[in-house]
Order: sequence, then structure tokens, then C-alpha cells
Amino acid sequence: MKSSLIPSNLLIRALGIKSPSPELRYSAFCYDRGSEGASQVTASRGVEYRMSSEQSIPNDPNKPVQYGRLELVARQLVEGLMIGRHRSPFKGSSVEFVEHRDYYPGDEIRHIDWRAFGKTGRYYVKEFEDETNLRAHLLVDASGSMSYAGSTISKFDYASQLAASMAWLLLGQRDSVGMVTFDSKIRDQLKASSNRDVFRQMAHVLEQTTPGDDTSLGAVVEKVLPTFKRRSLVILISDCFDSLQALEAAFQRCRHARHELVVFQIAAPEEIEFPFERPTQFRNLENVDHRLLVDPARLRKEYLRQYGEFSEGLKKICGSMAIDHRVVKTSDPLQKVVGEWLAERMALQASRR
Repeated sequence: MKSSLIPSNLLIRALGIKSPSPELRYSAFCYDRGSEGASQVTASRGVEYRMSSEQSIPNDPNKPVQYGRLELVARQLVEGLMIGRHRSPFKGSSVEFVEHRDYYPGDEIRHIDWRAFGKTGRYYVKEFEDETNLRAHLLVDASGSMSYAGSTISKFDYASQLAASMAWLLLGQRDSVGMVTFDSKIRDQLKASSNRDVFRQMAHVLEQTTPGDDTSLGAVVEKVLPTFKRRSLVILISDCFDSLQALEAAFQRCRHARHELVVFQIAAPEEIEFPFERPTQFRNLENVDHRLLVDPARLRKEYLRQYGEFSEGLKKICGSMAIDHRVVKTSDPLQKVVGEWLAERMALQASRR
């Protein structure tokens, strides 16, 4: 018996019925084929195996869980990705240029703006607001909709692998990394640290977390932002199943606090393509008592239209705030996802020099 996921409010509106409760805004349904009723969707967990350093992690995101603990999977994936790379794409990303001032004897020569010298014939020194290493915070969605596992691993397992890979990548550059897991509230929070022991703590928290409850990103951001003591890189890893108004307000708070925001929107192939054909029962992953029996063929066109509107709305919100927004399917190779983001970030840093 297979399972899948779609945003419940889109399903309800596509059917032309009213939501039975206000809490069902952007929660999710799984579907069950057949007449035996709803099946329990469980996030797959990696069985602990030992892997030699010669073994490599495959590109298929469904296979790394076979290789053992999340800590080992992330390290192998990132170290394979970084072979041949020598320049950090993160150094200086927390450094903000403020102004030029005249050079005085004793100032470090490396701070002289040679372009300005070439244009004016005078020595100017660049002043920066902050010259310490980057501080990053990973916000990992652990709401019920993230537990969906259809033709791929669950969205939460994929998000966990992505978060762990990002953490190891940043720690490898001696940057500080923290993590928050959340649903309608903060579930676990690890303070940012450059000590690699924090990576083991992150991996342990992610492996022990079971997705549940609905999503309230706005409320979580409001509580967690005051704990970020300085300007940071905030990486949100979520399916973003919340109202567009709530998402926009949360993103605005991040940007108002002068944080750089990256959004990895995790999506299952089924919720993008809606491939269902036979009569199907959809069960809400964030409200176990809510189920709908529908004919997918009659629903597909309206669902895809509304899902497209939601996706386009989220894209526009991110674009208007200069937020790096990426849609990532759970079938996408993790090494490709991280590698493309890393390459683009390095190219952007080079263009600013």
C-alpha cells in the first residue's frame, strides 16, 4: 500500500468544500489505495552499519540511509563534494562593507581598496562592520506533513540529510552552526558553535525526532529570532506548508533583523505531479481524524492549478525580498543539490570582489 501527500487546504478547496476546522490550512494528506483504510506513514530510519572510508555515498537520496548513521552519511557526502575545492564560499559572507576612509600609516595593506587607488590616485581603506567568521542557523521543519514517504524517502529524512550536510560543510570552514527543529513550536534548539561536537548533537537530534503536529512558521520565527545574537545566515529547510501571509511575515522578520535567508522548499514528486488515478482516500498527516475519499481524475486539474498558485506566490515573496529560494524534490540527488548551491554561492562571492 502506497502513501502520498498534498496540502490539505488545496485539496479541500479543489473539492469545493469548506475546511472542517481552521487548523487545516496548510497541513497535509497522505493517500491510501484500496479499501483497507489508512496506513501508518513512518519516516524511514537508517540501520546502523559500518562503512569504510573507501566506500562512497551514492547520488540517489533514497540509498544513503542504508549506509548507517546520519553523521557518517553527511560527512561522506560533503567530503566527496569538496574534493578539489580550496576556497571557502562562506568566509566574509557575514562581513558587511560600511565605508571608505583615508589610509593612515599602520593600517593593514590588505584592506586598501586598489580599485579606488587606480581611479583616484589616493589610498583608501575599506571598513567593515564585522570581520569574524560566518554564523549560521538551520531551521528544520519537523511538522506532521514532513513525515510523508511515497516513492522516495520521507521529506523529513531528506531534510535531515540536507541539514546535516550543510552543518558539516559550514563547520569544515570553521564557521559557527546552530539548529532549530520545529512544528507549531520550537522542539529542539542547539546554540551556534564552531566546535565539531555540535555536529554529533545535531545528528542525534535529527535521528531521534519524529515529525508531528501542524506548522506555525510565523510563531516559531518570532520566538527564535531574538536568540540569534548577531547577523546570521538562516537556512530554512521545510515544505513551507503554511499560509502565504504567515510565510511572508516570517521572512520579513528575518530580513528586518538583517539576516541572510535561504529557503530549501522540500517537495515530494507526488504533490507536484499529482499522479493518482483510482479512487483514493486522503488522510491528514497533521490531523489523524480528518480523511477524504475522492476521485483524483476529477480533482487533478483544480489541485494542480491551486498548487501552482501557491508555489508561484511563494516564489514571488522570496524574490521581492532577495531571498535564495530553491525547490528541492526528495528524488533529487543530495550531492547535486548541495553542489549547485555551493557553486552559485562561490560565483556570487567572486562577482562581489
